[in-house]
Amino acid sequence: MLGIFLDTETNGLNPKIHRTIEIAFKLIDLYSGEEKDSYHSIVSQSESTWEKSNLKSLEINGFTFEEIQKGKEEKIISNEIINLFEKHNIKNETAVFICQNPSFDRVFFTQLIDSDTQDLLTWPYHWLDLASMYWAIAIKKSNQNHNYFPWETGFSKDLIAAIYNLSEEMKPHRAMNGVKHLILCYRAVVGFPY
Repeated sequence: MLGIFLDTETNGLNPKIHRTIEIAFKLIDLYSGEEKDSYHSIVSQSESTWEKSNLKSLEINGFTFEEIQKGKEEKIISNEIINLFEKHNIKNETAVFICQNPSFDRVFFTQLIDSDTQDLLTWPYHWLDLASMYWAIAIKKSNQNHNYFPWETGFSKDLIAAIYNLSEEMKPHRAMNGVKHLILCYRAVVGFPY
């Protein structure tokens, strides 16, 4: 079973107005933790799309229009991802997506590869999140050892990292940094069986 550890950066929070400006993921063997492949790209956007950017989002990820202009077109990225998934036989039975915030990443990922195409290719429809994994484990530990409950410690990725004595994600937020930090946190919270 493969984990598709994925992160996106966008020029805002509203998928009806804003677009994906960066995507990254790593394909990780969920038994061993071995990296099988990875992908990263900046996504070019038009000036009219960029003008609709949420300034707070751009402050968090640090992207400039000049950087975005050097990215690839959405259609090219779509084809590259489809080819990479075909290479690794990514199917619903063989992989799951793992994100920090899958409800966010999934809707922006769908801008690149629409839901009908994903369904036609029988890609995974399970999008798992680190916070829920941590939540379940923290509740169990709290009941056994009278530790703190997850709502007392917080459950953002950086707060989870702090609980496990891991560093925060590098700033500004960039997609591959987010993926690497997500895998680091996943390894500490859940781990790999072999």
